[in-house]
Amino acid sequence: MSAVFLPALLLLLGLSVASIPTIPPHDQVARVARFIAHQCDWASMATISTHPPVVGQPFSNVFSVSDGPLNSSSGVPYLYLTPLDVSVQDLQNNSQASLSMSLAQTNYCRSHEFDPQNPLCAHIMLSGSVQKVNGPEVDFANASLFSRHPEMISWPSSHNWFFAKFNITQVWVLDYFGGVKIVSPDEYFKASPSIKIPLKESNL
Repeated sequence: MSAVFLPALLLLLGLSVASIPTIPPHDQVARVARFIAHQCDWASMATISTHPPVVGQPFSNVFSVSDGPLNSSSGVPYLYLTPLDVSVQDLQNNSQASLSMSLAQTNYCRSHEFDPQNPLCAHIMLSGSVQKVNGPEVDFANASLFSRHPEMISWPSSHNWFFAKFNITQVWVLDYFGGVKIVSPDEYFKASPSIKIPLKESNL
């Protein structure tokens, strides 16, 4: 490899490694859950379908989420929804849902060569309901979502977009061998997630 390109390659590799997030220890389960919720910017949400031919059956869909601007985690997954979406129509009939997020969505599992189904590729499953956001909380939902999903700003207003949040009633965590662990909402919101390691300047 040319000596001209070697320093640049090493710099890129160094930046990539430095930006890989550091997951909390697996025995700090609530912190792990908060970490995953903040690192992931989309989720799979399952609702109870109101649409033939799957009325009454679980129906999973993908949604962009954010629990706050980067390094400003609230633990609350916020969503930007339209009544035109089939899952949102399900929620109008039954607001209960399940939300799943996995570090397979980030560089973490790829950097460690973890398969998405490997327990070490940590993921969470949240039980709860979806509620429209009103009042002062709208400003935080706006900042949370638009800072991490800037394309949303230009989505057509004719779709009647609105901010919503996932009200968590139970947290299920799989981040290590030995089975799923359950975290109460109180434990979850009291925990503090780690943040990404700041990028370090290269010594080259």
